[in-house]
Amino acid sequence: MRLLLIYKILLGPVLLVQGRGVRRTALRLAEAAGERMGLVEIAGDQPELRLLFVGDSTMAGVGVRHQSAALAFQVASSLATRLRRTVRWQLVARSGVNTSQALEFVKGQELLPADVLVTALGTNDVTSQRKLHQFIADYEALVCALSKRAGAKFAVISGLPPLHLTPAMPQPLRWYLGRYAHLLDEGLQRWIATQRNVAYVSLQWASNPKDMAEDGFHPGEDQYRVWAELVAESIARLLPVQNLTARTGA
Repeated sequence: MRLLLIYKILLGPVLLVQGRGVRRTALRLAEAAGERMGLVEIAGDQPELRLLFVGDSTMAGVGVRHQSAALAFQVASSLATRLRRTVRWQLVARSGVNTSQALEFVKGQELLPADVLVTALGTNDVTSQRKLHQFIADYEALVCALSKRAGAKFAVISGLPPLHLTPAMPQPLRWYLGRYAHLLDEGLQRWIATQRNVAYVSLQWASNPKDMAEDGFHPGEDQYRVWAELVAESIARLLPVQNLTARTGA
């Protein structure tokens, strides 16, 4: 962090001008249309799995037109097929929020009961220059608050994307934000490693700019599809069958 601060001071005027330019000229895509809660039904006698998705623009599906191609619905569909059980899902997300703002946003939302919390945040903590300790404290507060409200016993947290490869930003702004994102991502991984029943999903594989949305910043359809499979796989590993049936007394 100290070295990045030195770079920020040295490159400050250039970063400021480039940042203003990106905000002024960036292509702004809408959040994906469609319902933000639903049920993927599978015949059987197993209890339904309940998922709560919380995050920023990527969780809201910016980069694709409909929620059916975004993260939440695809994770629910994949898990229903993998586990042969009905999956109920709810999405609470807003473009532009950092982790602290996400916590404030969800306070005003009605949440359904959930078994698993799935989050995707951090990019706006980079652009708003939240310090590492603030970011981790905000994330811990968010997970604790949501787990308590929704009753979730498990969480799957996606890391930060490789911002150093984002074509929508010029150099050296791209390099600087990429290094900052890497710093926050490493801190997030360290925190997750100390938590019980919490899994981390890396987004560093999303490194091909050709697979991004037309704004050169958000995921495209193929990236959402891969991401959803990784999250579904993490949930399936995190939740043994006995844990899912425990709340029904089975």
